[in-house]
Amino acid sequence: MISSRLRPALAHLGDALAYFLVRVIVAVIQVLPLDMGNSLCRGLAWLLTGPLPVRAKATDHNLNLIFPNATAQQRLQLKKAMWHHLLLMVCEIAWAQRRLHLTNWHRHVTFRENETMLGYMLGPRPTVLVTGHFGNFEIGGYVSGLMGVSTLTIARRLDNAYLHRWVERFRSAKGQHMVDKEGCAQMVDAHLRAGGILSLLADQHAGDKGCWVDFMGAPASCHKALSLFSLSSDAPMLVVSTQRIGGKPMQFEVNCYGIADPLSGGEECSGVPAMTKWYNERLAAAVAEAPEQYWWLHRRWRKPPARVAKRLAKAAASA
Repeated sequence: MISSRLRPALAHLGDALAYFLVRVIVAVIQVLPLDMGNSLCRGLAWLLTGPLPVRAKATDHNLNLIFPNATAQQRLQLKKAMWHHLLLMVCEIAWAQRRLHLTNWHRHVTFRENETMLGYMLGPRPTVLVTGHFGNFEIGGYVSGLMGVSTLTIARRLDNAYLHRWVERFRSAKGQHMVDKEGCAQMVDAHLRAGGILSLLADQHAGDKGCWVDFMGAPASCHKALSLFSLSSDAPMLVVSTQRIGGKPMQFEVNCYGIADPLSGGEECSGVPAMTKWYNERLAAAVAEAPEQYWWLHRRWRKPPARVAKRLAKAAASA
């Protein structure tokens, strides 16, 4: 039996070893040429979908739910492409610190709707940027900071304190400020009152008491706070993504899929359910462009409570 005094020390040592291993792997990735890193990711993706399956149950559940008419082979190919994307995403985060700079960003990043986005992001009003576990959202935050756009991002603290500090240093390197989701409401409100930009991942499961809406054809629970941040501060909500293009590493397109402005009086801003439904529809449109770049291993869809399932079924029948 391990004594209660020794257990924290062993946990501390385990975190330190995990951090050391991650830093060694990142150091190796940073010196790899882009094409070699891309090929390595393809090989590892084959391993993770075949001989050494990881999170296969959750991934299969999501793909079967969202693509019920796809063949087993099609779902397998999508799963493999997803793993290639996720592994390449890790490589791109490691490469960004050495290869993505203020003087060369235009070689790696293009924009759709850039004038519209910058008009809101550089204007005097507060702005809420919404994205999901799609594309390389970490690069999106890095690039916005690189271009002088400072944002506040809500994120859960990692259990490993060493890894948390390291990831936070990367995210904050160019002006992205991180706050823990626990007890952050007052800080976020003050940030928006000052005309700041809030950046959020919108596809986090919010539990039974969340706002349940349709997401890609299946019920999903969403945090009400996202819409409340926008509606309570009259902050326009922009649904954005940073999508890899051309099948090449370190080549991205930043796009805006819609804007909901509470001051415009649109139907999408009539309340929390309407805005939540609106941004989920826009996120679904983004994922439809490159479904292999979505985190299908993410436990996004859960079984709704009976009363919610009944309400959603009734709404679907009347639509």
